[in-house]
Amino acid sequence: MQLFLTFAAYTLFVAAYSWYKLKKEKLTSKEGYFLGGRSLTGIVIAGSMLLTNISTEHLIGMNGSSYKNGFIIIAWEVTSALALILTAVYFVPKYLKMGLTTIPQFLETRFDGFTRSLVAFFLMISFVITLLPIVLYTGAINLESIFNVSDLLQVSQSQAMIYTIWAIGLIGSLYAIFGGLKAVAVSDTLNGYGLLAGGLAIPFIALANIGEGNAIDGLSKVYQSAPEKFNVIGDKDSVMPFEVLFTGLIINQIYFWCMNQMIIQRALGAKNLQEAQKGLLYTGLLKLLVPLIIILPGVIGFYYYGDVFYDNQDMIYPELIKRVLPNSFIGIFAAIVMGAVLSTFNSVLNSAATIFSIDIFKRHINPNINDANLVKTGKITSAFLAIFAISVAPMVGNAPDGLYQLLQQLNGIFFIPVASIILAGFFLPKISALAAKVALLTGLVFYITCTFILNVNLHFVHVWGIEFILNMIVMILISYISPDDKEFKIKDLQIVEMNGWKHTNVFSSFLLVMTLLIYILLGNFNNF
Repeated sequence: MQLFLTFAAYTLFVAAYSWYKLKKEKLTSKEGYFLGGRSLTGIVIAGSMLLTNISTEHLIGMNGSSYKNGFIIIAWEVTSALALILTAVYFVPKYLKMGLTTIPQFLETRFDGFTRSLVAFFLMISFVITLLPIVLYTGAINLESIFNVSDLLQVSQSQAMIYTIWAIGLIGSLYAIFGGLKAVAVSDTLNGYGLLAGGLAIPFIALANIGEGNAIDGLSKVYQSAPEKFNVIGDKDSVMPFEVLFTGLIINQIYFWCMNQMIIQRALGAKNLQEAQKGLLYTGLLKLLVPLIIILPGVIGFYYYGDVFYDNQDMIYPELIKRVLPNSFIGIFAAIVMGAVLSTFNSVLNSAATIFSIDIFKRHINPNINDANLVKTGKITSAFLAIFAISVAPMVGNAPDGLYQLLQQLNGIFFIPVASIILAGFFLPKISALAAKVALLTGLVFYITCTFILNVNLHFVHVWGIEFILNMIVMILISYISPDDKEFKIKDLQIVEMNGWKHTNVFSSFLLVMTLLIYILLGNFNNF
């Protein structure tokens, strides 16, 4: 009972606080609903970005992967800081100057309307088919494990998973539908910093128990039991080879942190450039701490359980929680985990609704629609997409290399082609609109064929790198054959104050040095 009471209390507190912060917001306007009224501060942006990114597919999936593979998967996290530096220094100043609400808007300005619509459609598909179902499924795994929902309801585990998925989906959709980005961002901030505190407590308590009251001694015991788990340099045949840092991984990170609508929408909602840059760089710092939450617990799980869960690696984190936390704290942490699920779910819903409403509905169906009706369209879209994702989620099941690895494989279908044309749009002024559209389709077909049809014997991140180069070659050739005479210039619409944060360069340098130190201190290059 204590577990449920603490869970309910924290969940209701977040909901009540979010409602309180929204009382004076004008949610009937386009900017009020989709961009939080362009009022977000650096602290809110960082908290929201962190929790939008870190959900149960990380807590469950990455801890499951680190349990089996060790620290080599840290590359997914720490290289994010480098991409966030690039966003803060280069991309977000340009986005804010242009007054963007969605990333596809840039593509219309740079190329043409059809390119914008095509990318918008791709992003909608990627959100609904890949990300949302996996987020819901991993959230259900965690809550089923903690609360034993199947026993409480006296149903099978598969039935309990379905009920839990529907409960999470319905609650999450309420935030996105009725509160817009501001509700999402406020609840994200509370849950994000709660996740940071609670997530750090899990390994600390576990290590203190192992070390009989001394966490450092506990860490030493865990390290001595399996030192190979702490190596961040992956072999060529590992789940994360070190070489991928220099091929497709950097392209993926640039897309995710510089161009991904559900992430960058928080920065687009900043009150000024200074707050946007603060939020992005604070997020970079948090991403360097995140491995303590989503990687170290998996390795600690190996110390406790050995290879017992190798065939079901995604259960290791829930098992560790139940082992190290007292019931009262489990309730609070379960609420925070619930918040992480809701955050990513409602963030993706809000971004998908934003893209559909502005880039598809307003442009192609009703160009004269007013803001109030556009917001209604966004709400209806969120509701429809939520129901679809909830229905698909139970079909996700277990993936051979874990759910996080599956998510990344699926993301490559859309992320790399979109990243290719956006980067070309910024840095290659002679790339034509036709070339961008051909590259989009070429990259998509190439990746699906290599990864899911031919099953080529090459790590999928390397395939990303090849796909990116192929897309660039295609765009250069098509642009040479069929050039555009369109000249692209970024105009400052003066929507927000554009004075940058004075500590941007110093903070960026610090993040760069810390990223390098992680690889220097934890890397075993003997077998590389």
